[in-house]
Amino acid sequence: MLETFVKYGAPEEILYDAKPHIGTDRLTGVIGNIRRAIEEKGGEVRFQTRLSRIIIESSHVRGIETEHNGVIDQIETDDLILAIGHSARDTFYQLYSQGVPMQAKEFAVGFRVEHPQDFISRAQYGDQAAAVLPPAPYRLSMNGERRHVYSFCMCPGGYVVNASSEQGLLAVNGMSDYARDSANANSAIVVSVGEGEYDLNDPLGAIKYQRSLEKRAYDLCDGLIPQQLFADFVSDKESSCYGDFESLTKGGHKLTNLRGIFSPDIENAFIEGMNYFDKRIKGFARPDAILSGVESRTSSPVRIPRDSSFQSSIRGLYPCGEGAGYAGGITSAAMDGVRVAESFEMRASL
Repeated sequence: MLETFVKYGAPEEILYDAKPHIGTDRLTGVIGNIRRAIEEKGGEVRFQTRLSRIIIESSHVRGIETEHNGVIDQIETDDLILAIGHSARDTFYQLYSQGVPMQAKEFAVGFRVEHPQDFISRAQYGDQAAAVLPPAPYRLSMNGERRHVYSFCMCPGGYVVNASSEQGLLAVNGMSDYARDSANANSAIVVSVGEGEYDLNDPLGAIKYQRSLEKRAYDLCDGLIPQQLFADFVSDKESSCYGDFESLTKGGHKLTNLRGIFSPDIENAFIEGMNYFDKRIKGFARPDAILSGVESRTSSPVRIPRDSSFQSSIRGLYPCGEGAGYAGGITSAAMDGVRVAESFEMRASL
């Protein structure tokens, strides 16, 4: 997969770096190059087009229905690779209404946490090496008595991003450009959730839970990214100003009190995790660490079951990648796509 990324424009050092990094600014060009290669091979990409319905007859795919600017189109096919991403909630609901088997799954929620990148680099490398080495990443994890707390999607020299995808709801993410040259580091510090927060027997239960968190985050600051300093979060009081550094975001933001988005149990697990990580990176739980809410899209909230041929019980339907619940990032989703394609090719040749 890394060789494929390089072929289409990613930096060559991802082939040998222990933690390969393309950068959001470079990745957009890579995706464009891959799209053009698909088109050169006879493929077609339809922008601003929604999958509105799968045509199913006798538990087998017979086609799809799409919608573009109010115009409905039908495409006949006996095989559909469904690689929809983990935020395609309208599609999840449509699949559920059509009887496609799916399950709610456990995932994790929390906040984006910002620190000065120089602080992280010095803590990881030491003062002398930090002056010459690239911006330092970190990976942290704590297995508590009831919940797992861990860092996710760490972005050295990066930005917090408003990644909302529905009206009236708010979710954040993180990104780094190739140069990783912003003054802040950020990552999601997240807490595992599941049966205690929603009914795992309800296939859409985890999505409903995600939406409830994102609604609370949106309402806090009328759609601006709600933020709070860690010490104020612990003290349960609204933040009024930043400390020794300011937030770097893509999207408007406002200081507030983030308490109440999550249950007290999740809040306490988050605080416990931050203090535990402080033993690994001294100062990680610094009072002026900036929290941004809400990180709710760590992985897909559903899984679409498939068999050894990578098909759903709806034959001809191939659930694939992160949205289907079988990957957790760009590279793992690409690898799952290759596996599905190989399985489909083998079946088609029989």
